[in-house]
Amino acid sequence: NNEYMGMVRQWQELTYESRYSNSYSDSLPDFVKLAEAYGWKGIRIHDESELDEGIAAMLAHDGPVVVDCLVAQDANCLPMIPSGAAHTEMMLYGDAVDGTMDDEAKALV
Repeated sequence: NNEYMGMVRQWQELTYESRYSNSYSDSLPDFVKLAEAYGWKGIRIHDESELDEGIAAMLAHDGPVVVDCLVAQDANCLPMIPSGAAHTEMMLYGDAVDGTMDDEAKALV
C-alpha cells in the first residue's frame, strides 16, 4: 500500500516526467477494519521491521487474512515490461531512470 494507484503513478513518473494526475488518494479505506467487517483477520505492517512477524501471523491464521503492507509512496514495482515492448526490453530497477537496458541487463532476461 503506497497510498497511490501504484502502476498509474509509476507510469506517470517514468513516462510523463512525474506529472501526477488522479493517482494519489488521501481517502483510502482502513483495510484492516474493512477485513474485520467481513469477519476476516486484518494485519497492518508499517515498516520492514514488522514484515517477518506480520507474515508469520498471516500464515498462522486459519482463515482469510488481509495484509495492509505499507511501502514508500515513491516505491516502483520492477521489473516491468513497457507497453508494446518485448520481454527483452524489460525495465529493471537501474533502468527505470532512463528506460533503457544495457547488454548486461539484457543477458539476465
